[in-house]
Amino acid sequence: MTEKLAILWPEIFLFIGTCLVMLTGQWPSRAIRQFTPWICATALMLAFFAAMTSPATQGMFPTIVPYAKMIIATVGIMVLLLLSGTVDRQLEADVDKGKKFQSIRSNRGEFYAFFMFSLTGLMLTASADDLIWLFLALELTSLPTYIMVAVSREEDSSLEASVKYFFLGALGAAIFLYGFALIYGATGSTNLAEIAQVFASDGVSSLGMIGLLVAVIGVSFKIAAVPMHFYTPDVYQGAASPVSAMLAFVPKTAGFLALMFLLGTVGWQDGHLPIELEATLWIMAALTMTVGNILALLQSSVKRLLAYSSIAHSGYMLVGIIAGPGPEGGKFYENGLAAVLFYLFTYGVMTVGTFAVLASLEHRNGKEADHIDDIRGICKSHPVLGWTLVITVLSTLGFPPLLGFIGKLGLFTAGISGGHFALIVVLGINSAIAACYYLRLIAAAYIDDSEKAKDPVYATPFFMRPIAGVLSAGGVLLFMVFSGPIVDGALNAASYNAPVPAPHHDEHHAEDEPLGDDIAMITEINENHED
Repeated sequence: MTEKLAILWPEIFLFIGTCLVMLTGQWPSRAIRQFTPWICATALMLAFFAAMTSPATQGMFPTIVPYAKMIIATVGIMVLLLLSGTVDRQLEADVDKGKKFQSIRSNRGEFYAFFMFSLTGLMLTASADDLIWLFLALELTSLPTYIMVAVSREEDSSLEASVKYFFLGALGAAIFLYGFALIYGATGSTNLAEIAQVFASDGVSSLGMIGLLVAVIGVSFKIAAVPMHFYTPDVYQGAASPVSAMLAFVPKTAGFLALMFLLGTVGWQDGHLPIELEATLWIMAALTMTVGNILALLQSSVKRLLAYSSIAHSGYMLVGIIAGPGPEGGKFYENGLAAVLFYLFTYGVMTVGTFAVLASLEHRNGKEADHIDDIRGICKSHPVLGWTLVITVLSTLGFPPLLGFIGKLGLFTAGISGGHFALIVVLGINSAIAACYYLRLIAAAYIDDSEKAKDPVYATPFFMRPIAGVLSAGGVLLFMVFSGPIVDGALNAASYNAPVPAPHHDEHHAEDEPLGDDIAMITEINENHED
């Protein structure tokens, strides 16, 4: 219990912060209400430093906790900056006009509390060593986001998106929970390490394999992978841009951590998963990349385009999952799991910047920017936002030598090292397809003239949103130069202890030897007697 508590301090800090923001968000004093995001930021920073000192665990991935929780806290702070002004905008405007604050109309406390609860669930997912723990952590990650989507905008599209997200999320949860039940039925345990030992000792039974396949398909909802991707474009478009940025990182990270833990129970023998799992993931990765990129080409809504892009990026990262941890003691370019962990951080940083640009622009009627016409010429009309968009989109494309290129290169080299050449060809073709719509965004922002836009956009009054974008673009450039420590951290976090078969103790072995000696002695006496 003491060892478990030692790695849960980040979650404890987040929970304390959550309790505080539920109070301050409803406070009659405006000064205290405005202090709510600072409480969240303080809790996230404390969680970051607590994660730095987290000890190693005894599971299959003993060193994953510090790295995973540190990147969660880092991207979480960037998303927190984006959330400024997302809720209670009209309410606060009425207070400025002299009206009395009505706490029953306020959503600030609940909104920031749900944000903190979702990050807490994500950190708990990184700490999971049991199927029950993993299920509860995944649900704590997802359930708050359903509400955040609904309250993020005062439009019917947000409610519609939330309902779709909720029902498909419930379907995904039911599927992977059924898979967990089958795994328990096959192994008699919910502990991941014990499940791995049973599979290593007795082999993966048919029931266990079916359970793993069902669980993988259910968890694919979290990462928006085919066939559980249908909700993504509608939810991204229906939610406010800051919430869409959160959805691009938080559930996806939880899903990939869960996949790593589940697949770790069967292991990557000689660089390959069991054929049933590898074939399923191979098909899922190829379809996810292709469907995401092709449908992104057809979009005029930037948020829908980014939603399909997010689907495609899940397909890219599945290549690293299939490649596995690589040879023991291998380098970063051989370790697919390390490449996935690094890419999750990379993708989170880049995505925040792109959505920050959209969140920082709105039409005169207060409607947020979304159509590709809304970003035309913003490098001239809004230079800071325009160049933020150019840098982050180029990095998301994988343009060398930006941060995204380093992340994508790790996935390529891990797949090649694992011998998955056909899948690497699919990855290369899809990266080329993705360049078409990413360059389209860059051309609209840099080359086109803003005067062509029929409905011009203006900067929002929330200055923290552009700051989040600048931090994202700066992070892309800074981490590109100083990527070594992050790469080393990802490689260390991906350390994998392959399950070892439990020794079979033969209860009759000790008795068989003396019995055999006695029989031999009797046989020899009989032969001498006959002679």
